[in-house]
Amino acid sequence: MVGNPKLDRIDINILAQLQVDGGLTNVKLADAVGLSPSPCLQRVKRLEKAGYILKYRAQLNVSKLVEHVVVFTEVTLVDHRRDDFLKFEREISKLENLEEIHLISGGYDYLLKFTVRNISHYQDIITKILELNIGVGKYFSYIVIRTLLDRGYVPLKSIISEKE
Repeated sequence: MVGNPKLDRIDINILAQLQVDGGLTNVKLADAVGLSPSPCLQRVKRLEKAGYILKYRAQLNVSKLVEHVVVFTEVTLVDHRRDDFLKFEREISKLENLEEIHLISGGYDYLLKFTVRNISHYQDIITKILELNIGVGKYFSYIVIRTLLDRGYVPLKSIISEKE
């Protein structure tokens, strides 16, 4: 498909609904967005094909499964050449306990989010990262005591404005 299709308010509503509950049946989704099931399914397939919908997954209550710790880590690289960033990103992406990687502006280069068994497990991971010699100059760790809000979705309707 050449280019992305123009999204209308119904497409945005479909994306918003699926983002909150990816397990909606087509019939319930169609009802929620004011379409009959067949046109709704056609739109969903078009949105998938265009790459707006990457995948469907379950959001788990990890705390019911196992005790764990979430740690945010600020990382500053020693050098700031393009190759330094690429090497760091390539190697850090291989870590299984790393949930998110964000290249950011400001006082440090990356913000990482880890989910680990405990602090000792996190420290083992940090030690491994330092031993990889991938350019980490310094890092600061922030242990999450309690998550107060995790919506698990982006507020599409408030950040996308229709341009007609």
